Amino acid sequence: MTTRSRILLALVGVVVLTAAAVVYTGLVRARNRDATATTDTVTLTGPRLLFRSTADAERGHLVTVAADDPGGARAVSNVTCNRVYAAGGTGLCLRPENGLTTYQLVVFDAALAVKQEIPLVGLPNRARVSPSGQRVAWTVFVTGDSYNGGKFSTRAGMLDTTSGALEGTLEDFGVTVDGRPYQAADLNFWGVTFAQDENRFFATMSTGNHRYLVEGDFTARTVRTVRDNVECPSLSPDGKRIAFKSAVDGDPAKGWRISVLDLAGGGITPLAEGRGVDDQPAWLDARTVAYAIPRGGGHSDVWAVPADGSGQARLLIPEAESPSALGPPR
Repeated sequence: MTTRSRILLALVGVVVLTAAAVVYTGLVRARNRDATATTDTVTLTGPRLLFRSTADAERGHLVTVAADDPGGARAVSNVTCNRVYAAGGTGLCLRPENGLTTYQLVVFDAALAVKQEIPLVGLPNRARVSPSGQRVAWTVFVTGDSYNGGKFSTRAGMLDTTSGALEGTLEDFGVTVDGRPYQAADLNFWGVTFAQDENRFFATMSTGNHRYLVEGDFTARTVRTVRDNVECPSLSPDGKRIAFKSAVDGDPAKGWRISVLDLAGGGITPLAEGRGVDDQPAWLDARTVAYAIPRGGGHSDVWAVPADGSGQARLLIPEAESPSALGPPR
């Protein structure tokens, strides 16, 4: 695909508060007031959970909590991000540039020291780090693509944290759809998730009226379609399952539901969350999937649900979004 002029526009998302979240609003505020404790010793080491706070007093700051007590004391850093993820002692932060209306990508080490900063063209949307921390991937919303009539498109970029080299966008990769080479002007990619071997990854690709799960190969610089109507994939710690969101009846206007795909057998297990989830899920361990649900006014909470379809959704971390589990898989 040829390089196009990219014009940054503001994107404001408003998600309607559901009845289930209303029940928890008072609990969320009370727990947040009691649990917050500012510190300058936040590190990307586990077993802890990292997230972006949406509490008024610490909005945007990176926060960690104990994995076995997520509603407990919060360690609050002085680092702020719009989207964050961490793995293997490496953190990826997407944030505004100081005093500007543009954004930047920031790579941190385990002590939150900045390793690299790169300007971004577009509005930050998704962030992921490979298990070892060697690669990071991000997604931004952009506009200006001639085929899209002024609507937003996406760009998914990648970076090797070892060399500091940009690895291009997924639009530069060769594409195979249903086993056949495929080219189109309207290809969009987002929501990258990495396998343990660092070379293999999964992502969402849209073209026409389809949103595909694709499997990619860094060395070959290729992606191939795996399944239709799978968005924002998240690979399980054992590499055998994908947690994802899918459009209800294939229509994003009807909202999204989260499920788990078995990669070997192809079976799909709907998870016990009946509300719409417009987020890229995160595996907390081999049995649990987490995600954020907005409550309006810039506030969100992180919820968790069993990955086997059993049980029910539970409030995990109040006033939080963009979660990731720090430390080895449990």
